Amino acid sequence: MIVAATMARTSAAEYKIRYEFIRRLLALRGAKPVRLVNTKDLSTPPLKFEFINQYIYREGVHQPDPGTVEGCVSCRENMGAACGCEYTKLCECLEYAEVNVSKLTEGERVKLDKITRQGGSTLGLPKRFPYSREQGILVTAYLDSRYPIYECNERCICGPICKTRMVQHGRQVGLEIFKTATRGWGLRCTEGLRRGQFIDVYHGEIVTKEVANGRLEAAGKGKESYLFQLDKFDQVLEGRGALYEVDGEYFGGPTRFINHSCEPNCRQYVVSYNKNDPYLYDIAFFAIRDIPPFEELTFDYLDYDGAADEDGAKEEAADSIPCRCGAEQCRKWLWK
Repeated sequence: MIVAATMARTSAAEYKIRYEFIRRLLALRGAKPVRLVNTKDLSTPPLKFEFINQYIYREGVHQPDPGTVEGCVSCRENMGAACGCEYTKLCECLEYAEVNVSKLTEGERVKLDKITRQGGSTLGLPKRFPYSREQGILVTAYLDSRYPIYECNERCICGPICKTRMVQHGRQVGLEIFKTATRGWGLRCTEGLRRGQFIDVYHGEIVTKEVANGRLEAAGKGKESYLFQLDKFDQVLEGRGALYEVDGEYFGGPTRFINHSCEPNCRQYVVSYNKNDPYLYDIAFFAIRDIPPFEELTFDYLDYDGAADEDGAKEEAADSIPCRCGAEQCRKWLWK
């Protein structure tokens, strides 16, 4: 009787926790819902985690300055087959986007060479447009590179259907936070994803590097970290100004539940809506291959840019953490 009563109280408590967690899910913005699924046990993700729809800026972080935002003024809604800013030579928002060298004229090549040597703006040169005409598809040149993605903003006159406006419109796919067999909670999509399709952004607390380091030290070795460094433009800044980090451990969105894989099906990309602010921008997840419905979404926590060693792993560090992703080319361990 005592055991039965304890189980009943536990079940009731778990039900209340799950109800509250689902209630919080309903407050998330997005074209389709995010659901909670657990067929393994009665547990629910901890309620100490709170869902948010935008960054939380903590002490020491300079919030975005609307006065620095510039919109494109040379573009029109009916340009580029009514796709807005596809005439990339004109779009001011694409000033710092990657130059499309395959479309350069001889004169433009000379100009680019001079800019490369002496510095200056590449405005007026053809740029690589990030998205295809089909809604939501990141083109191969960006998928296979580390190019930052620049989108238009509220000050632009190119119109709401401009094809650079993708990530800013938010999540368009349905997601499930689900209990995995061996790796805690994970995330999957309720519909098939195409290679290059946008999934969602990574939200959290924006903190200074000093605060982030303090949190890591307090957590100790071996504890999961949910920090993303906003250091994409570190070389451009040349050490000027403090860099920030995004901490999604206690505040964030569904992408906080994406697990690691050494052979991931997703990847994170930098998306900026203000070319003049190299400190703050979005981290957006895109599918890097076709993903069938309900396959777990994963990304590489180490995000290797270079080639791995022949055995698929580097020399093991003293404080390494075993990797249990199960991929055929698993590196066997993680580290922090």
